[in-house]
Amino acid sequence: MGKLTGKVAVVTGASRGIGKGIALALAEEGATVYVTGRSVAAGDHALPGTVGQTAAECDARGGRGIAVQVDHADDDQVAALFEQVAREQGRLDILVNNAFALPEDLTEPGTFWEKPLSNWQMVDVGVKSNFVAAWHAARIMAPQKSGLIVAISGYVGVTYTYGVVFGTCKAAVDRMARDMAIDLQPHDVTSISLWQGLTFTERANRNIENNPAMKASIVTNPLVGCSPEFPGRVIVALATDDAVTRHSGGTFITAELAQEYGVTDIDGKIIPSLREQRGSPIWKPIAEQPR
Repeated sequence: MGKLTGKVAVVTGASRGIGKGIALALAEEGATVYVTGRSVAAGDHALPGTVGQTAAECDARGGRGIAVQVDHADDDQVAALFEQVAREQGRLDILVNNAFALPEDLTEPGTFWEKPLSNWQMVDVGVKSNFVAAWHAARIMAPQKSGLIVAISGYVGVTYTYGVVFGTCKAAVDRMARDMAIDLQPHDVTSISLWQGLTFTERANRNIENNPAMKASIVTNPLVGCSPEFPGRVIVALATDDAVTRHSGGTFITAELAQEYGVTDIDGKIIPSLREQRGSPIWKPIAEQPR
């Protein structure tokens, strides 16, 4: 039996990338993982990966993967997802809000007025989508008096990275996780935000290969990068910590929580914190600060 046997998770945006890595890490510990995303067939996206493939890999890891096609810009589809979870499982233990509408020009140079207004899609799927998914999850978790909601964020929450809308979204996600924690506290449900640095996703690997100059930036230096499963390993540690509510409301650097819990990457590497180089989180756990 794994550490998460009997637990139910939803990981949004898990066809590939960080979401897929987190789903696999949870499944490896025995969790039932609902894998959401828009890609259901090869060719649906320029990068490889589908919800079905991730779900199958979850099965192979020892857990159970359930693929659900969801466009997180469509509130009705999100509602149907959580109705399915409640109907099939009767509970929900972990929600990982990872879905994010990354525009293709995100890492290209240019001011906010030189890039298209359509980049605002990051707010729709990246901020609003987090709120909608957490709204549905809380309606399952609060009555059962347990649960963990994790938002995937980054140093960009306090440090200019790639552009105005991207930074605005991540700062909003951090604050939202903190304020949700206040409402959830009486129900013993934990809400936190995790700061990821460079993660070797399919997209990141493609971008670095196409633009080797990115290796010289602290933001995209491969020496400080981690696998997509690394944050999932930290989430496993959080989900199995009986005192996890002490963290609720906080924004945490994933690498620092990993060191607290004794978690390494899949190759045994200790991932460094970039606090000194890229900035410190604003929000501490609600137990440590005035509301």
